[in-house]
Amino acid sequence: MKKIASIVMVMSMAASLAACGSSAQQAESAAESVVSQAASEVASDVESKEADVTTAAETEAAETEAAGGKLTMATNAEFEPWEFHEGDDIVGIDPEVAQAIAEKLGMEYAVEDMAFDAVIPAVATGKADIGMAAITVTEERKSSVDFTEPYAESALVVIVQSDNSEITGADALEGKKVGVQNGTTGDLKASELAGDENVERFPSYFEAIQSLKQGKVEAVVIDTAPAKVFLSQNDDLKQVGEEMDKEEYAIAVKKGNTELVEKLNAAIAELKEDGTFDAIVNKYIPAE
Repeated sequence: MKKIASIVMVMSMAASLAACGSSAQQAESAAESVVSQAASEVASDVESKEADVTTAAETEAAETEAAGGKLTMATNAEFEPWEFHEGDDIVGIDPEVAQAIAEKLGMEYAVEDMAFDAVIPAVATGKADIGMAAITVTEERKSSVDFTEPYAESALVVIVQSDNSEITGADALEGKKVGVQNGTTGDLKASELAGDENVERFPSYFEAIQSLKQGKVEAVVIDTAPAKVFLSQNDDLKQVGEEMDKEEYAIAVKKGNTELVEKLNAAIAELKEDGTFDAIVNKYIPAE
């Protein structure tokens, strides 16, 4: 406002000069010069204030990021006890561990449910910060994402109907119709054992198990933890043979994000050391 008042004063002075006998042209020229200078100073002040606002906003954003931000987890909530739906909530070992990690890092936790074979791409493209869905570390997956240190171990088993005496283990699956969850290591193992043309792929293990109970497939190759859940809920099913292909679960992170991997590894180590991790696992997989 002070600059505007100066402009008005300059214009008044110019008019006075003209009235006192100075040539109108000289007065006009002098006025234009001073007005131009004053306007330039006003513009400079405005730019300076805008820069101050921008700097303040950037500083605030940086402080927010430093304080933590949001940790978005991609998962497939069809894998009890690791992740599954309970009403409108997604619960299980992985969601609780991820939430505990977020708290350790001072971050806000969020979860997005999707098909299992979409989890790795979601992390690789940055649509999610981490992937936790009982994800086995494989060389193929390591070409798309980075992994933390393993946080759990598992294996694969074969489930059949209780009255099935023909399939006694993995070596008896050749030529049999086998159900799997699409994109899992069980999918790969079943293709190896039964032949790819004999593998029936489902969006979830629940659907694979239902197909087994209905006699549409003869066996299901599945991870040990969800296998125990299904066996406890279905007396007409049984596990045959020994466990195979020991696996390690880890958290998937966008390739090259070593800083996040290091933070996650440190948080996992702390959760295991203070007993939080075991408490979460025992909540969903009671000790036998």
